[in-house]
Amino acid sequence: MIAIDASTTPDEASVRTKEWVDVHVPATWRDAAAGGAAAIREVRSRAEYEAWYPTFAAAGLVVPTWPVAYGGLDVSPAVARAIEGELTPYNLGRLNPLGLNLAAPALFAHGTDEQRIRFLPRIVDNREKWCQLFSEPGAGSDLASLACRADRDGDEWVLTGQKVWTTWAHLADFGVCLARTDPDKPKRAGITYFLVDLHASGCDVRPLRHITGEVDFNEVFLDQVRVPDFHRVGAIGDGWRVANATLSGERQMVSGAGSGGVDRIGGSGSERVIRESRRSGLWRDPSSRQQLVQVHSEERIRDWTNQRVRAGLRAGRPPGPASSVGKVHQGELNQRIQLLATAVLGAGAMAWESDAESYDDSLPFEVKGMLRSRANTIEGGTTEVNKNIVGERVLGLPREPDPWHERPWREVPRS
Repeated sequence: MIAIDASTTPDEASVRTKEWVDVHVPATWRDAAAGGAAAIREVRSRAEYEAWYPTFAAAGLVVPTWPVAYGGLDVSPAVARAIEGELTPYNLGRLNPLGLNLAAPALFAHGTDEQRIRFLPRIVDNREKWCQLFSEPGAGSDLASLACRADRDGDEWVLTGQKVWTTWAHLADFGVCLARTDPDKPKRAGITYFLVDLHASGCDVRPLRHITGEVDFNEVFLDQVRVPDFHRVGAIGDGWRVANATLSGERQMVSGAGSGGVDRIGGSGSERVIRESRRSGLWRDPSSRQQLVQVHSEERIRDWTNQRVRAGLRAGRPPGPASSVGKVHQGELNQRIQLLATAVLGAGAMAWESDAESYDDSLPFEVKGMLRSRANTIEGGTTEVNKNIVGERVLGLPREPDPWHERPWREVPRS
């Protein structure tokens, strides 16, 4: 582990992080850093980065504000910012984002210390990859109406049901899962939060190929999957409250700019689009230039909103409803940015030559980003649902009327 602890000053942390980089980050990656993230990706494959990643995690630098026992350095936010300032040029993206951003917030807020010791270090070093088993064929926007069932059997729970649109389930070892433990209570009161081993008997993961030809999403069938009670997070029937920690983390995670790094998705950021527009000549068109400057300005505003949420996280507060503001803004904004990226590409966005053997490999970067961005207003909670959250929890508007709000789940009509 790097020689940085709670007593280290930001200036000392900068020096020690730079020394660590000089020793542990491969020279070819360091040399490419001057050319930016794209240059680094030219000399560093995904497989090479994954093989090296345990070195990064072992230093405590992946999550420096976390306690040492969980894989961090237990340093202040100011020290963490100094560390990140030294690491940023080398594009050291965090692997296992669903573990870090979805499972970890729930474990910190509602898990036991034994659970945190068991799961968090393996999330940090990417030994156990995670996904989120929330959405169901009949419970997407209205997630609380979910029907996946969990029945108690001694020290175990038996889960039966179907989940869908599960990102990276085909790559995951565990999934955070909501299941109904009491159908006689109102829909939000009868749900419990579990950590499910996707290698367990009865768990069937089936990939779903999306419009770009790739596989990110899956449907997951749970057929009497046994889950130990130790893998239950929070009290029985309190899963909706636990899930809010995960959902807030998800909204924050998907409200970033463009794509890049290791796992972010969505296409080009505005700076790249502007740079390419200068090369293509689109920048000379006043109308196009105005659109480009507008999305760049909005991207900066969205970043400031995210910084405010992250500052709250560093101070120990959960993301909360403010994360929905960034999610609502970013989904629609990123779609506009990716459409501008295809405009920069011009006719090449409609037809292109390629020697690739598969459709997904043949797609130009800009086209793939544009197609992928169509999901931005759906994933992480639809824009409509997040607008309700903003209206009710940020602006203080009254809740929409729900005649079934306090009725038992069994009695609630479902399509």
